[in-house]
Amino acid sequence: MTWEYALIGLVVGIIIGAVAMRFGNSKLRQQQALQSELEKSKAKLETYRQELVGHFAHSAELLDNMAKDYRQLYQHMIKSSSNLLPDLPMQDNPFRFRLTEAEADKDQAPVSMPPRDYSDSASGLLRGERPLRK
Repeated sequence: MTWEYALIGLVVGIIIGAVAMRFGNSKLRQQQALQSELEKSKAKLETYRQELVGHFAHSAELLDNMAKDYRQLYQHMIKSSSNLLPDLPMQDNPFRFRLTEAEADKDQAPVSMPPRDYSDSASGLLRGERPLRK
């Protein structure tokens, strides 16, 4: 009789294990599918970021080349205007503002300092001296 109970318990355990594996595997498969989708999305995002970095690097290079070409053209126009129009007064010359070598090497023109929005001396509010009260 004990062998019969053991055999019945074994069969019931196998059936319960098979049912548990069937339902457990679907969740596991779903989790693995989501994990692989996440990895694909991460790879796509990283690829997009690399493309974006490459795009901006190429754009910066093109802008730098354009700035260099503009400086060369402006210097050519300065030389040409002084050679072709030697008698033209300086104020009438459209290229009277000559670039110095330092300005030509820089990417931008020199900027003057903006005005300060504070004074050097203390205002009346936080001044160290207090007026005497009578």
